[in-house]
Amino acid sequence: MPLDPFLAAKLHLIDGLRWDDPADPEAGRRFDAFFRDPAPWPEPEADTEEHTVPGPHGPVPIRVYRPRGRRPGPALLWLHGGGFRAGDLDMPEAHLVSAELAARAGALVVSVGYRLAVDGVRYPVPVDDVRAAWQWLTGPEAPTYAGPPALGGASAGAALALSAAIRLRDAGSASPPAALLLAYPFAHFPVPVLDDDTAALMRELPSILRFDTASIEDMVRNYVGRITELPPAAMPGAAGLTGLPPTGIVLSELDDLRPSGDLLARQLTESGVPTRTYLAAGMLHGHLNRTPSLAEVDRSLAFFATVLTG
Repeated sequence: MPLDPFLAAKLHLIDGLRWDDPADPEAGRRFDAFFRDPAPWPEPEADTEEHTVPGPHGPVPIRVYRPRGRRPGPALLWLHGGGFRAGDLDMPEAHLVSAELAARAGALVVSVGYRLAVDGVRYPVPVDDVRAAWQWLTGPEAPTYAGPPALGGASAGAALALSAAIRLRDAGSASPPAALLLAYPFAHFPVPVLDDDTAALMRELPSILRFDTASIEDMVRNYVGRITELPPAAMPGAAGLTGLPPTGIVLSELDDLRPSGDLLARQLTESGVPTRTYLAAGMLHGHLNRTPSLAEVDRSLAFFATVLTG
């Protein structure tokens, strides 16, 4: 389907802008207006705590979310996106998603401030941080929770979650994730091509909302250091997927990276992994950076809450 009408009516605000433009006051106002949703986000009933956990490259910041007034059931380690080089614990894809899933699923959610691929940091350092946070969550120092722990993330964070799950499987971990929650995963390089109908709709969007070949190559080169002979677990759609836990995948319909998520779902199914998908109609890549006042954001979060509670 075409772009969500609410978003379509705002496209003129970002036409001609670039992501490095917000320092310009007028560009900043246009970005703010584009990302203003139909209603403010009423932060859900969840309590937060800031912690750090030890990791092989130094302390790893985490933020712990608990459902207010309830004993947590399942647990989730959650990883924000940002092309491996951007993002933090305060971005909506980290904070909003974690708070919503804590409240909706009655879950203990741990959001991880893994090291970004900047200043010489490359794969596998971010995955090492994720592994360290997982060891903390499944160890004796973590808060108590009643259900099994799951692992998930969005975009590049989904790739990190999948890489970490593969590492845990291959190591014969005694505490593997019980489920994977992957939002619009970026798991393959090269990314498969869009179908013709979606490609035609994407061509109508401003360039700032697109992932072209050069930008995808840049993300991979920055993360891994090259675009040839990639370690299979770096872009984990190339790795063996047999033996991974049941997986729920949310896809953004209008997303140049969507074919990676589509292919991953087929690969997981072929590998014998129970897999469910939800297609967020008319949504752009990164739609979980918006609030549940957009119906498809609300439905995506509800889908993940269902996956998390089993």
